[in-house]
Amino acid sequence: MGGLAVLERRRVLVVGLATMLASPLLAQQSSKIWRIGVLMGRSRPANLEKDYYGAFPRAMRALGYVEGKSVHYQWRFADGKLESLAGLADELVRLKVDVIVTGGTAPAHAAHRATRTIPIVMAGVADPLAGGLVASFARPGGNATGLTTLNVDVSPKLLELLTKTAPKASTIVVLLNPSSPTSNAIFEGLRAAAHGTRVKLSAVNARTAEEIQRAFSAMAQEGAEAVVVAPDPYFIQQRRQIAEFAAKNRLPGIYGLREHPEAGGLMSYGPNRHEIYGRAAIYVDKILKGAKPADLPIEQPTKFELVLNLKAAKALGLTFPPEVTTLADAVIR
Repeated sequence: MGGLAVLERRRVLVVGLATMLASPLLAQQSSKIWRIGVLMGRSRPANLEKDYYGAFPRAMRALGYVEGKSVHYQWRFADGKLESLAGLADELVRLKVDVIVTGGTAPAHAAHRATRTIPIVMAGVADPLAGGLVASFARPGGNATGLTTLNVDVSPKLLELLTKTAPKASTIVVLLNPSSPTSNAIFEGLRAAAHGTRVKLSAVNARTAEEIQRAFSAMAQEGAEAVVVAPDPYFIQQRRQIAEFAAKNRLPGIYGLREHPEAGGLMSYGPNRHEIYGRAAIYVDKILKGAKPADLPIEQPTKFELVLNLKAAKALGLTFPPEVTTLADAVIR
């Protein structure tokens, strides 16, 4: 019996030591701070919480992730200079973040070129199939997944709404950023929509403030009667300048982002980006809990917003027709 008692005490001691050694490891795992890289094409907003970029950390908080305690964000902003995205993506890879969240198409491509192992959650990529970001919507198949804005697919709707609002406009110019990977596809979508109509469509490129000014001068020389401004992070940064040039040249304009009419532009039509960036947090949460991006289907937006600026319309001598106003989700007076 004495020998059995000694063996039993030794067994208890070994189990106790194993528990003590395991406890710090368990504590370390439970208190892990996840590192999330966030790669954005625009500059950091003056008020992140009110911007659609801020919808992502807000949604993460709602899911229980507390900054500084369970999650740490490594924000990287390209300031509208899309050529800087590659270097910023490489920085996040060197930091060995657990997930990279990208805002827009160009950041998604930059992150995808930088890593094929770190999970990428794309918040608002125009066409995830282009450039091999994913194999399919249902089964992405690689290290990237997320949400699409369908900017290319809905671009014809921009032309439809613009011509209904400015029915006399037949010479329409599309303002594009040649650095954007979706510029050509958006223009081709618009050109296909204009085919067979009286609308004459052309494009001008701009990627700097000076080029935007020259672009509007070129529009005036070409006799442009309206403008379509493609969704682009740099154009968002220059939204007030663009609205002023459009007003000065008396050009009705439609945009893919609601920030433009909020800054004085005429109207916008596009997906709700607050919703998209908020839902990106759900993807991140699933990945941190063990899901693989390859198995998480790409989501498409369920809501598109039409925003009208009545003040801008009045300054241009326009009145939004009933078939447009009835579709409006927001009206700026």
